Amino acid sequence: MAMKGYLDEYEKLVIRMNTPRVVIDNGVCSSATIVKVDSPRGHGILLEAVQILTDLNLSIKKAYISSDGRWNMDVFHVTDLNGNKLNDQSVLRYIEQSIETVYYGENIEANGLTALELTGTDRIGLLSEMFAVLSDLNCDVVDAKLWTHNGRVASMIYLKDCSSGSPILDSHRISKIEGRLKNVLNGDSDVKSAAKTCVSVDMMTHIERRLHQLMFEDRDYEKRSKKQERSPMVVVTVQNWAERGYSVVNVHCRDRTKLLFDVVCTLTDMEYAVFHATINTSEDQAHLEFYIRHKDGSPISSEAERQRVIQCLEAAVERRASEGVRLELRHPDKQGLLAEVTRTFRENGLNVTRTEISTSCGMATNIFYVTNANGDEADSKLIESVREKIGLECLRVKEMPSVNQRKGDGEEHQQTKAVLVSLGSMVWRNLFSFGLVKSCS
Repeated sequence: MAMKGYLDEYEKLVIRMNTPRVVIDNGVCSSATIVKVDSPRGHGILLEAVQILTDLNLSIKKAYISSDGRWNMDVFHVTDLNGNKLNDQSVLRYIEQSIETVYYGENIEANGLTALELTGTDRIGLLSEMFAVLSDLNCDVVDAKLWTHNGRVASMIYLKDCSSGSPILDSHRISKIEGRLKNVLNGDSDVKSAAKTCVSVDMMTHIERRLHQLMFEDRDYEKRSKKQERSPMVVVTVQNWAERGYSVVNVHCRDRTKLLFDVVCTLTDMEYAVFHATINTSEDQAHLEFYIRHKDGSPISSEAERQRVIQCLEAAVERRASEGVRLELRHPDKQGLLAEVTRTFRENGLNVTRTEISTSCGMATNIFYVTNANGDEADSKLIESVREKIGLECLRVKEMPSVNQRKGDGEEHQQTKAVLVSLGSMVWRNLFSFGLVKSCS
């Protein structure tokens, strides 16, 4: 009995030693809430912390990340989307408890839904055809996200049966859903760009992480459009620091929500470990610098690998950088609603570049980013015409493309290299000031 008691206490000690410790401070910084996370070093731990913060729609203004032997110390400066410090005690408690228990923020797949993964070639009207097929097969879309990038599309859709409200489990019906959707996704494309579909009832991966994985598996980072080549949205550089055994990754782009998640997610899924990092934002610009190695401790070892990292990080940033007018639909949920709305978009020449679908308490809240058929800004008169057909009160314009942003792209690209050069010294000043670099030298 004494030995059993001793083992119980030892297990408790091990658990305490390996549990991340979170300290939240609202007094140190006048403009942001400081979230400090001390945790044992492990692959993916940083991603989990960033994921929890971004799932709360918090903006990470600055961050300092460092590894001291087998221990991590991460410091995040966060605000809400309006730039205010966090004062809601329930939110602060949630952050502490979630990080300490390594809780994933969006596990809607545990609520009795069937998960559907789709990848294929993007085209005008594709979303309309997909939702029409699902409506015809008596499938109710509860939640969904769809991204497009470089002519490819990836989507995660969560379904239930319209009649029973239960997850779809019948293998024959699942095969029928997959077959119909694969035909829609393939269209007239060749075998090389053929669509992929997968239905699961036990999908546990975070939905946005899975979208990145689907795009990565589809190799969207290799397919470059002429429009993106003319006006790069992000500049990435990768250099090796042979003396210290690190590969140094710099990312410079326009700041936006969930940017850090997208970059860290990609590095993690490419099997790189982040040892040190500094993230800074200024006005609408973001500068991110990472010191990385492979999980086995080695830096990037070839030019081909370096180019692949650059391409993958560029793609990770661009996938969520929405193009077009943001339309928000709030409407009582009903069967076929999404098919009706997206059919109206298609019939009026609007192309959906990104969408987020959610349903709660019988109310559908859907976000669509739309452009014209050429991928350019849709005419405001056309948008108003579509709104009148769907309903002015339920379909609202929430965000329009900024003319100043488009004009500034060329100037930003010219200034980027000078900005990136300064980041190397900046990160090490921050790391040395914290005393965090010595043991990894």
